[in-house]
Amino acid sequence: MKDTMTSTIAPPVTPARVRAATTATYAAFIGSGFAFASWASRIPQVRDRLDLDASALGLVLLAIAAGSMLALPLSGPVVARIGSSRTVMVMAVLLGVGLTAAALGSLTGVVPVVIGLFVLGFANGAWDVGMNVQGTVVERHLGRSIMSRFHAGFSLGTVAGALLGAAMVALHVPVPVHLTGVAVLVVAGVVWQARRFVADHDDAEPDPAVEPPRGGALAAWREPRTLLIGVFVLAFSFAEGVGNDWISVAAIDGHHVSAALGTLTFAAFLSAMTIGRWFGPALLDRHGRTRVVRVLAVIGIAGVALFVFGPSPVHAFAGTMLWGLGASLGFPVGMSAGGDDPRRAAGRVSVIASIGYCAFLSGPPVIGFLGDHLTVLRALTVVAVLLGLATLLAGTVRPLPTARSEAPLPK
Repeated sequence: MKDTMTSTIAPPVTPARVRAATTATYAAFIGSGFAFASWASRIPQVRDRLDLDASALGLVLLAIAAGSMLALPLSGPVVARIGSSRTVMVMAVLLGVGLTAAALGSLTGVVPVVIGLFVLGFANGAWDVGMNVQGTVVERHLGRSIMSRFHAGFSLGTVAGALLGAAMVALHVPVPVHLTGVAVLVVAGVVWQARRFVADHDDAEPDPAVEPPRGGALAAWREPRTLLIGVFVLAFSFAEGVGNDWISVAAIDGHHVSAALGTLTFAAFLSAMTIGRWFGPALLDRHGRTRVVRVLAVIGIAGVALFVFGPSPVHAFAGTMLWGLGASLGFPVGMSAGGDDPRRAAGRVSVIASIGYCAFLSGPPVIGFLGDHLTVLRALTVVAVLLGLATLLAGTVRPLPTARSEAPLPK
């Protein structure tokens, strides 16, 4: 039997409400991606203004991962208690505050930038768990694989953010003006949409055949399958996060392209991820999670090799596209696997995201340290090694038996 995913529970809400929640979930993912890429698109300018070398830049970027890593273990119990809707709304406001603080701080020094990025990372971590939990809820109600399309929405937001960033760089718009405007736009849009989320689970008619969860949201830390999925997600997150943080820098410094072309190379990476995530559901439903993510990991390895060792910027650009395509489905598939059981979804998604985000914690300093010794471009070969590990762990994301039995929500 193929490891395809279908709904696990009879939906307690109407089709119209699920459609509204689907749109709202897309908005949350798009807003998150747009905010993140807007910041990432201005990293080279912040680096130059603060006069940071590769190691120092890596440590500054570490603040985002540190904030996320603090938030992620806490977010499972929080989402389980107050729901994904309230979590996303509160964290959207906090992210806007952090982004604005980092933008304004770039005018004065490293410390305010680090503080702002830490707040941004904290908000992003809890927001991430909240919107992924809602994504698994909608996916179950619809009865088909759609999580990767929500992540395609995130990638679409990152593409828009990167392209806007490239335009802001070309027009010499100051970093504070650009990023403060983005913060206001994202907060207003996401808070408005997140009110339309549906309930994270339906307790009205529990399934007597399924053992009730024990130990609360933190019990997932003792589940071997959940932990292995977390390591799987970590490998793909490292590939995605390093691409987000370092592709533009590596293209500018390693392939000697202009700042605007470096940002466009970053946009190409994000575009490839968006394409993979948008068209991924059909492949997942036809061939199953395990087979698809294994093939994509191999494609990602080839893309990293071409980007690093390609003899010209054209080869590097093509490698960027393959890299983005290969990294596209790992994180969303891991989130779907964590949400196979709706009553345990908050805790499992939180654990998987916590482990996965270790990649964002380790990625900046690892690449920065290796970059000082090997150049940033050559340091990126670490990504290929971790994608190789992901191919070995792909079997862990196969759906649970209880995730194959129910009919989808009527249209």
